[in-house]
Amino acid sequence: MKKEQISFSYEVLNAIELLPEADQELLKKAREVTQLAYAPYSRFFVGAAAILQNGKIITGTNQENASSPVGLCAERVLLSAAASLYAGIPIQTIAISYFNKKNGKSEHPAAPCGICRQTLLEYELRQQQPIRLVLAGMEGKVFVINDVKSLLPLYFSGADMR
Repeated sequence: MKKEQISFSYEVLNAIELLPEADQELLKKAREVTQLAYAPYSRFFVGAAAILQNGKIITGTNQENASSPVGLCAERVLLSAAASLYAGIPIQTIAISYFNKKNGKSEHPAAPCGICRQTLLEYELRQQQPIRLVLAGMEGKVFVINDVKSLLPLYFSGADMR
């Protein structure tokens, strides 16, 4: 039997001020738009902000629903907006932040959920270039991940269906 191992590297910064200025601004925008999230059930408000190759910045927030499986995560809202408003323009970087109103804390990065990882990966494959991720709460450490594939190494894609 042969064993294999999967691992990936990512940057861990102790504060937003250690990011390049463009990433700081994008993360500030993601933090700001958490206020626009609709999360009356989970009280977990998520904001995402992306910079496109043309320099435009777009945002998305989570949108819950009383019929909980039909809610949308901030990442998927953002990707839908990008595909609709700026079709064919690649996303360079996405910053994602959150505010947990239940306990009032958001001091560490939270990674995208499984369905968002798959959707982000599909978008990355479709645009044929990596999407950087900047993950953080409202304070504390920041994670920088150079591509979505790193978060979903044994991914399923359209190539598997051919």
